[in-house]
Amino acid sequence: MTITSTPSAVVRALSDRVSGPVATPSSNSYESERSGLQRLGRHRPSLVVGATSTEDVRAAVAAAADHDLPIAVQASGHGTGVPLDGGVLITTGRLAGVRVDPAHRTAWVEAGTPWGDVVRAAAAHGLAPLSGSAPGVGAVPYTLGGGVGLAARRYGFAADRVRRLEVVTVDGRVRRVDAEHDPDLFWALRGGGGSFGVVTGMEIDLVPLRRIYGGSLFFDAGPDLLDAWYAWTRNAPEDLTSGMTVLTLPDVPGVPEPLRGRHTAQVAAVWTGRLDRGPDAVAPLRGAAPVLRDTMRELPYAESGTVYAEPDHPLGYRSRNMLLSDLDPAAAAELLRRTGPALPFMTVVGLRHLGGALARGPESPNAVGHRGAAYLLNVLTVAGDSDTADRAALRSGAASLFADHTLGRSLNFSFGPLAPEEVREAFAPADFDRLTRIKADTDPGDLVRANHPVPPLA
Repeated sequence: MTITSTPSAVVRALSDRVSGPVATPSSNSYESERSGLQRLGRHRPSLVVGATSTEDVRAAVAAAADHDLPIAVQASGHGTGVPLDGGVLITTGRLAGVRVDPAHRTAWVEAGTPWGDVVRAAAAHGLAPLSGSAPGVGAVPYTLGGGVGLAARRYGFAADRVRRLEVVTVDGRVRRVDAEHDPDLFWALRGGGGSFGVVTGMEIDLVPLRRIYGGSLFFDAGPDLLDAWYAWTRNAPEDLTSGMTVLTLPDVPGVPEPLRGRHTAQVAAVWTGRLDRGPDAVAPLRGAAPVLRDTMRELPYAESGTVYAEPDHPLGYRSRNMLLSDLDPAAAAELLRRTGPALPFMTVVGLRHLGGALARGPESPNAVGHRGAAYLLNVLTVAGDSDTADRAALRSGAASLFADHTLGRSLNFSFGPLAPEEVREAFAPADFDRLTRIKADTDPGDLVRANHPVPPLA
C-alpha cells in the first residue's frame, strides 16, 4: 500500500480546529491511533483525527470533503474491513459516553462507546441494551451492522431498538436522523452499515432485564454433540438464545486445566425467562455428553460479558460467515472434521441460533437483511501479518458445504474485506438497490469508506 499525501493546509487547519489529536505518519502517536483489535489489513491514512466531540468529527469530514479525500471511521477496530489507503481516519475512542434516561428506558450512546460501558450504565437502573457477546466492541458500529446480541431471540436485532441517530454527512451538516427526519437515511443506517456518513451518537431503547441465567457448557467437540445442540435449538423458546463455538484450545497457562489442548465445543446460552426455570431449559443439553466445564449460573446482566468470555487480544483475523435457512448436520459434521486439531493454524467455528424476535421487523422498518435465517455460521482463521492460501481455501470450502441452505451473509460477523458482490449478499436485492440510491444522495463522491462499503448508484 502507498500512503498518499495530505495537503499541509488540511493538517494545519485541523490542528487549529479540533480539540483531539491530529496525527500524520511522522507523528509518534500515528501507530497507536490507527491500530485496533484487527491487526491484519490495518488502515494506512495520511491523517488521523482523534475526535472528542461532534464538532471534531464535523471539522474532519468538512476538511476531507473540501480536498476530495476518502474518510474512514474506527471505534475499537474489531470489524475493520477494507483498509483506508491515504485520506482521513477518524477515531472515536475518545468520543465515548452514555446518558441513561430510566423514565423512558432509553440511552444516548456516543460513537466510540464500547458495549461494556453501556451495559454498566443501564444496569444501575435495572435495564439492559441489546448488547453483543464481546463487551469491548463499539456499540454504534455493531448496531449499524444489525447486531445479534446475547438475548437476540427474545428482543430482536440491536438495530431494531434505535430511536434516532446524529450523523455528520459529507456536506458538512450535522443531521438528526429518525423516522420523521431523513427517514430514508434512518432506514439505511439501521442495518445497512456505515457507508452513509459518520454517526456520532444514537438513542436506543433499553429493556427491563436485571438478571439472567447464563454461561457456558464445555464439551469434547464432535458430531454427536453438534446434533444434540441442533435438536435442542429446534424446540427452544424465544427466551433461550445460544451459540456454539468449536476450536482447539492451546495447552498453555491461562486456559482452564480441563480444556487445555482439547478440541472443545463451547455452548453459550442466555435465558431471559423466569430465572428458576433456567436450569431446566439447559438440562437437555447438559445431559447430552460429559461436561468438561460448567459456568452456567444466575447472574446480573452487568456481568453478561462472562457468558462467552471471548478473548479480546489484538491479532490478525479473517472470516467467512453464512446465514442459513437450516443447519445440515452432515455438512456441519464434515466442517468439524476439516477444522479439527490436525490443522496447522487456529480456526474457530461459530454457530448462532437465530429466529424468534429476530425474524420480526420493527415498527419502523430498517435495512437488516435475511430475517428468515435460522442459524448463522462463521468460520474464522487466525493469522499473523498476512492471510494465506490454505486459510482462504478452508473458509471457501466451508461455504461450499452449506451452499444449499445459504441465504446470504451478515455484516457483523465479517472479519476482513468483503468483495462488492459479498456485501450485496447481506441484503435483499431491492433493499440493496435502495441502499445504493441513498448512498448516492448522501455521498455521491463515495468519500465515506465503511468497513463493508455500499457503493453509490452509478
